[in-house]
Amino acid sequence: MTQSEIAGCMLAARRIVCLTVAGVLLSACASGPGSSSLVIREQVKARPEVKADFEKAVSMLQKKEYDRGIRLLNRVVERSENSFAPYVNLGIAYRETGEMKKAEESLNKALKLNPNHPVANNEMGMLYRKTGKFSEARRTYERVLERFPKFYPARRNLGILCDLYINDLRCAMANYEIYNKADPGNKNVAMWIADLRKRMKEK
Repeated sequence: MTQSEIAGCMLAARRIVCLTVAGVLLSACASGPGSSSLVIREQVKARPEVKADFEKAVSMLQKKEYDRGIRLLNRVVERSENSFAPYVNLGIAYRETGEMKKAEESLNKALKLNPNHPVANNEMGMLYRKTGKFSEARRTYERVLERFPKFYPARRNLGILCDLYINDLRCAMANYEIYNKADPGNKNVAMWIADLRKRMKEK
C-alpha cells in the first residue's frame, strides 16, 4: 500500500488506519487522538474455530475486558503461532493491565514475525514511553515514520513524547503540525499546538 493510500484510510471521525502488508489485510481502530491503542485484525489461514476465537478476543479488548481477551488470545497463539496480530493485541492487553514484561515479550514476538509493521512498532513505542524508556520510544517512532511518514498514530505519539516527556518542543511542534494538517478539524490537536506555541514564546 502506498503512503497516499495509508493516509486516505485515516478517517477523521474514528482514526481508522488501514494497512496491507505482505498480502495480509489489517485494520487498526482507535477512537481519537487521546486513544492509546490500536486493536489489530488480521485475515489469516487458520481453522474456523481459531478465527472465531480471535474475533471474540478482539471484541473483548474493544470492550476493555482485558483478562478474558488475554486468555482467549493465548489460546489463539497456541494454535496459530505464525500470526503476528494476536501477539500485538496481547501486548496491548498486557500493557493495559500493567503487565509490562509480558507486554514487551508479546510485542517482541510480533516484531520478530513482522519487524517493520507500523502498528506493532507504534505499540512498542508506547510501551517504552510508559516504562520510562524515552530514548527507545523516540527511536521506535522515528523508525516507523522514516518508512511510513504518513502513519499518523506514530506521528501523534512522537509529538506527545517530545512535548511531555523529553521536553523537545521543536520536535513536538513539527509532529503536531503534520498531524494537524491531516486532521484540521481536530480541536484537541489545535489546543496542543496553541499551548505549545505559548510555552515556546515564554522560553
